[in-house]
Amino acid sequence: MKKKNEKEGILLETGTNEIEIMKFRVMGEFYGINVAKVTEIMRTDKVKPMPHSHPSVEGFFKPRDQLITVINLANYLNGVEIENGLRDLFVVTNFNKMMVAFRVNSIDGISRISWKSIQKPDKALANGAESIATGIAQCEGQLVTILDFEKIVAEISPESTIQVSEVEKMGDRQINSAPIIVAEDSVLLQRMIQDSLERAGFTRVRMYNNGQEAWDYLSSIKNDPDIYDKINILITDLEMPMMDGHRLTKLMKDDKRLRHIPIVIFSSLINEQMRLKGKELGADEQLSKPEIGHLVMVLDSLIERFQTSLEHGFND
Repeated sequence: MKKKNEKEGILLETGTNEIEIMKFRVMGEFYGINVAKVTEIMRTDKVKPMPHSHPSVEGFFKPRDQLITVINLANYLNGVEIENGLRDLFVVTNFNKMMVAFRVNSIDGISRISWKSIQKPDKALANGAESIATGIAQCEGQLVTILDFEKIVAEISPESTIQVSEVEKMGDRQINSAPIIVAEDSVLLQRMIQDSLERAGFTRVRMYNNGQEAWDYLSSIKNDPDIYDKINILITDLEMPMMDGHRLTKLMKDDKRLRHIPIVIFSSLINEQMRLKGKELGADEQLSKPEIGHLVMVLDSLIERFQTSLEHGFND
């Protein structure tokens, strides 16, 4: 079962703060994934085991001459060996420039909802700050846990996510006190991004848990005469509860006081279609999340350009 393309109406109008959630079941529980991450749904195939791999990695299979790793979600979520069902399906995903298939028991349709209706689970109920849930959504009367697939893959394959070593290889860098705002809902990635930027010499990095929190702060300072002493650049994720990165980008670029501030979309979802959406909204750069070294170089360039424009007056 192929995912529909944009002309068939499955992808959303840009900047509306909505998300398409594909619901699926694992051991009777409802879970969800952003449709933008899904390449296709496939019947399960024979999987070749991978020696010395993570317990939740079944192995790999090779449809159409492409090796794809298979992760057993029942095993990952419950920590026990579960006999595979005859009607199981593979949800084939593409994010962070990786193709990964997740074994699920069934697919239960697609719901379109606002990011505002997605709530972050309470830390006390979500095993502290390291929850594997991006949020909890109510879809057609059902409570659906939207899984943080980036975190799942990062735990299973740490080398696939942000590598602070990329920044360390750059050697000694000058201190840069330009104020940077980051909107990122994953606590794990917040730490990785902040650590990487601090090691790269950026001393004023301010983190927000989602686009709404970042927008609330920007709204509070946008009429301040010293606004550009408080922000020189914004880095934003795309998938976030309350307000996503595309909506945040649209709001900033539509505001006469904020539109000059450069925006970098830093997301696992950067592909050709998402890049077109971001460009349409006015994003200055769009990078895939593992590219932390590239992000540092982009920040250097955009901050220098912004500060030069600030000195000479913005061209409206």
